[in-house]
Amino acid sequence: MAVLTPEPPTVPLSAPRHALAPPRRSRTAVLVAAAIGFAGAFVVAYLLFVRTEAGQRAEDGVVRFAQGLPRSTVDWARPLAGIDGVEVFGAAGIVIVAFAVLRKRFALGVTALVLYLLPLAAAQLLKIYLLDRPDVGSSGAPHHNSFPSGHVSAATAVLLALAVVLPARFRTWVLAVGAPGVAWVAAATVALSWHRLSDTVGACLLVAAVVSAGAAVVSARRPDGSRIPPVRTAIALLGPTAVVLGGYAVLSSATSVPARFVAALVLAALSAGAVVLLAAGPLRRVNFDPSGARNRLSGGS
Repeated sequence: MAVLTPEPPTVPLSAPRHALAPPRRSRTAVLVAAAIGFAGAFVVAYLLFVRTEAGQRAEDGVVRFAQGLPRSTVDWARPLAGIDGVEVFGAAGIVIVAFAVLRKRFALGVTALVLYLLPLAAAQLLKIYLLDRPDVGSSGAPHHNSFPSGHVSAATAVLLALAVVLPARFRTWVLAVGAPGVAWVAAATVALSWHRLSDTVGACLLVAAVVSAGAAVVSARRPDGSRIPPVRTAIALLGPTAVVLGGYAVLSSATSVPARFVAALVLAALSAGAVVLLAAGPLRRVNFDPSGARNRLSGGS
């Protein structure tokens, strides 16, 4: 007597291929994590360096040392003193709009210009009106409000706005090539005694937070994946704070004022570069064009 067994169900040959594929990674989730991570690190930098006696003591010695250096010692930083900030950064805004016009992406130009100007306005508002520097250390160094740095904010904003307005396939290269320029501006402001290390790091973090938040808003309006990539999300969320804590640990552990000055210069440059590169990953494939135009080669703006 034969026993009949049911055949296992088969997947129809006509079943769509994407039905069996794992869900795509969510770029918006990583961008939101990056915005939170940069903003959180900005707060940590302010509280650690500006609002504590240990943080002020570590940085005030650097300021006094830089003020007493011979001019020839920081000749490499002097070109920054000769730059007219209004003219240069105004010209940068014109260049950003010009790139958008050449690409016939007018809405993209407006987006890039907003993401350029918004962090600059935020930096000035925070520095002048909101983030005071209390004299908790009584070190005798100048205690006027200087967090975050306007020069470093502007340099970072120029670079990120250019990355937004250029084709997405060039974005990572633009950020990688431009990061040393931002690093030089950060180190130069410390060498010229204009700013402390925390001012430069805070400036980069603020701009990165604003641009990442804007990118998250743009990304959320487009089709996106549902899977949250754990490693990329963790790096975006925790990486910026790791940069701040590492800089604080190194600067605080320097045993002499000259060593602390050198450490502040190196840390300003490295931290600026690190923040730019941390922003590069989440921003890499975001289509910033509100009109919906896409680049066929890169899948982005």
